[in-house]
Amino acid sequence: MANILVVDDELGIRDLLSEILNDEGHQVELAENAAAARLARARAQPDLVLLDIWMPDTDGVSLLKEWSAAGLLTMPVVMMSGHATVDTAMEATKIGAHAFLEKPITLQKLLRAVEQGLNRNRPQPSAGRIVRTGLMEAASPTPGDPGAESAGSDPGPNAQQNFDLDQPLREARDTFEKAYFEFHLFKEGGSMTRVAEKTGLERTHLYRKLKQLGVKLAHNKR
Repeated sequence: MANILVVDDELGIRDLLSEILNDEGHQVELAENAAAARLARARAQPDLVLLDIWMPDTDGVSLLKEWSAAGLLTMPVVMMSGHATVDTAMEATKIGAHAFLEKPITLQKLLRAVEQGLNRNRPQPSAGRIVRTGLMEAASPTPGDPGAESAGSDPGPNAQQNFDLDQPLREARDTFEKAYFEFHLFKEGGSMTRVAEKTGLERTHLYRKLKQLGVKLAHNKR
């Protein structure tokens, strides 16, 4: 879980980003302008900032410059705008912005930018904290298994799955969830209907989850 500061003068965007990030397990601080952002930055020590460029008091690029000059740009900053030019985006990047998101922001691009930003300052996982689990052993279909024919000769997920416990909880959870869904997709022969029933998820939410985790749907033919 990370502490993320969202700075945007539009209430609807603040609420939407807050809802998405809260669903992802993050703690979210909201600021409607640069003045509120300065106070939140000093108070909350955010792990990442989502910063709108066009704001009524001070624009986001100027605030970024201010933080950089004062040595306060210790966290990744992702700039957001629906009207910024390429030059503006390049200027923000040169100052120290981690990424630039164009509005309207898609869920996939938002989550990718946040994940990459948070990973920037995280230490590499220690090789001494890798554990193995036999959770995936049931992945190889047995004769007569409904998923065996549709899966063909594909060996499916690895019989043993490595999980790195020396990492933040969210990364560990994502690793497990990806393995979990890959296991059920293979076991059910790629049938999204049966996977939805097995995992207890509505199909639309299941598709969104698989896309977010980067699970390939090569066997999904139904």
